[in-house]
Amino acid sequence: MNNTCTFTGHRNIKDFDQALLDRVIENLIKNGYRRFYNGMARGFDLAAAESVLSFKKIYPDIELIACIPCPEQSQTLSAVDRERYKRALSGCSEKILLSDKYYSGCMFYRNRFMVDNADVIVSYLRKKFGGTYYTVRYAEKCGKKVIEL
Repeated sequence: MNNTCTFTGHRNIKDFDQALLDRVIENLIKNGYRRFYNGMARGFDLAAAESVLSFKKIYPDIELIACIPCPEQSQTLSAVDRERYKRALSGCSEKILLSDKYYSGCMFYRNRFMVDNADVIVSYLRKKFGGTYYTVRYAEKCGKKVIEL
């Protein structure tokens, strides 16, 4: 791993500050981060993916890597979010499919994979339970740097 980042955050992002996320991402880029892993879920993940892709216009050497837990991931998205997902996916440098079918732990596996392959984790954590909470705690146990928004 060399200057890699991943994102974890909730699907429902009520008090979310996009400008703050953009500043954090640009700061990471200016400090040499070039690979950005993304779980491609609705909410925080898609907002982060769109932000990275907007910076790709300024910093063409950065990469967005989609970490897709299963082929069915986009099926539960609203029509609007499905379009955002497709647009973000089309801008990815790489697409990693982590399971060929859905199973109850595939999201947790995806999250661990992203943490294991990143140097820093940018998180949007507002609840002390669920996938984002688990992922942040896992990152801390692994000694990873966590930037909480």
